Amino acid sequence: NVGDVAGMGADLFESYCGSILAACALGAAAFVGDSSAQASAVSVPFVIAGLGILLSIAGVFLVRTREGADQEALLKALSRGVNASALGVAIGALVLLQLMSAPNPWGTWGAVVAGLVTGMVIGRATEYATSASFRPTRAIADAADSGPATVIISGLAVGMLSTAVPVLAVVVGTLLAFFCGAGFAFDNVTQGLYGVAVAAVGMLSTLGITLASDAYGPIADNAGGNVEMSGLGPEVRARTDALDSLGNTTAATGKGFAIGSAALTALALIASYLEVVRIELLRAGVDRLALDRGIEVDTVEASLADFMAYYDVTLLNPVVLVSLFLGAMVAFVFSGLTMQAVGRAAALMVEEVRRQFREDPAILRGESEPDYARCVEISTIGAQREMLAPSLIAVSIPVLVSLLLGVAGVIGLLVGGLSAGFVLAVFLSNAGGAWDNAKKYIEEGHHGGKGSGAHRASVIGDTVGDPFKDTSGPSLNILIKLMSIIAITVAGLAVSFSLL
Repeated sequence: NVGDVAGMGADLFESYCGSILAACALGAAAFVGDSSAQASAVSVPFVIAGLGILLSIAGVFLVRTREGADQEALLKALSRGVNASALGVAIGALVLLQLMSAPNPWGTWGAVVAGLVTGMVIGRATEYATSASFRPTRAIADAADSGPATVIISGLAVGMLSTAVPVLAVVVGTLLAFFCGAGFAFDNVTQGLYGVAVAAVGMLSTLGITLASDAYGPIADNAGGNVEMSGLGPEVRARTDALDSLGNTTAATGKGFAIGSAALTALALIASYLEVVRIELLRAGVDRLALDRGIEVDTVEASLADFMAYYDVTLLNPVVLVSLFLGAMVAFVFSGLTMQAVGRAAALMVEEVRRQFREDPAILRGESEPDYARCVEISTIGAQREMLAPSLIAVSIPVLVSLLLGVAGVIGLLVGGLSAGFVLAVFLSNAGGAWDNAKKYIEEGHHGGKGSGAHRASVIGDTVGDPFKDTSGPSLNILIKLMSIIAITVAGLAVSFSLL
C-alpha cells in the first residue's frame, strides 16, 4: 500500500502540479504584451485540470462487470471508465476553450488531445507488454520451462522491446503538441512549448480515475492475502487471484502512464527553466543579450531561441555534450543505488525473520504470534536510510553543474537525464511487470502450475523484477522531475556564479 498507492500517488501528484505550473509559466511568456491573452493562457491549465476531475468522478460510475467475468472482461470494465473520462475531456475542452476565448483555441485543443492520446497509447502498450493475455508475458512463461536463466533473459528482452512504443508515442505527441501550440509556425518556439506543457496537463487531466485504477491493484492483493491467511475456500482464492492478476496489469499500466506524464512534465519544466533564467538575468542587471555578429536583443523581449544562442546551447559546445553524458549517467547510477538499497533492506528483513523463527519455534507451528511491528520498523527505517544517497545525488548534481558548467551545462544535464531516465524507467517497469504476471500465469495451472519447475523459475524472475518495477523504475520519474525543479530553484547560481 505504501509503495503502490502512496508512492505512486505522490509521483503523479508531483507531475500534475509540475505540468500545471510549467504551463502557466510558459503561457505567460508566450503572450508577452497581450495581458488578455496571457490571462487566458494561464487559466487554461486550471480549466482543463478541473474538467478532468469532474469527468474522472463520472467515469468511476461506468466501471461495471458481471459475476464470473473473465480477465479480459474485467480489464475492459476498468478501461471503459478511463476511456470515457478521456473522451469527455477531449470534447469538453474544445467547448470551454471556445467559451473562454483562449488564444489559439483549436491549437490548444489539439495539444490537449495529443496529451490524452499519448497517455492512452502508453497505457495500452504497457498493458500489451505486461498482461498475461498477450504474447510477451506468455513467452516468459514458456521460457520458464528451461529454467531461471531463460526467464531472466526473456524478461529483459521484453522490457527492452517494450520501450519502443512509449518512446514513439511521446515523440509523436510532443511534436503534435508543439506544432498545434505554435499554430504550425516553426519560429514560434515559446507558444509551441506552451502546447507541450498543455499536452502534459491534458494527459494528467484524468488522473483521478487513472490513479484509482492503479490503487485497485494493491487492494486486491491485500484481499488475496487476507483470504489466504484466514483459510477461506479455494473458490474465494481463485476470485482474488483473478483480481490480483488484473491489479498487476493496472499497476503496470499506471506506472507506464506515470512515466509518460513525467517525461512531458520534465520537458515543460526544462523550457520553464529558461524563463527563470530570464528573470535572473534581469535581477543581475543584464538588460540586453549580445548575440552573434554584433546583434543585441532586449532581455525582456528575447525569445527562447535567443537565450539558446546567448548561452551557445548547441551540440558543438563541449559543455553541452559532457552534460548530456552526465545526465544519462545520473539515471543509471540512481537506479543502481536504489537496487542496492532494496538488497540491503531485504537482507535485514530476512535476518530478522530467521531470528524470530530461531528464538521462538512456536511461530512455525502457528502457536505464537510473530513480531510484525519489528519487521515494519526495519522496512520503514531501512527505506528512509537507504534513500539518503540517491536523494543527495538528485539534489546535488544540478547544483554542482549550475556552479561549474552554467546554464548550457544545466540544459544538457536535464536533457540527458530525461532521455536516459525515461527509456530506462519504461524498461525497468515493464520487465518487472511482465515477470510478475508470467509467474501468476503459471500459477493458474499453465506449464505445470504451482510447485513445478517452471513455477520455481518464474518465482526467481519475479523476485528480480520486484525492485525493477516497484523501486528503480518509478523512482526515475521522481529523478527527472526533481532535477528540473532543483535546476529552476538554483537558476540564479548558474546565471551569476558559474565558472563557465
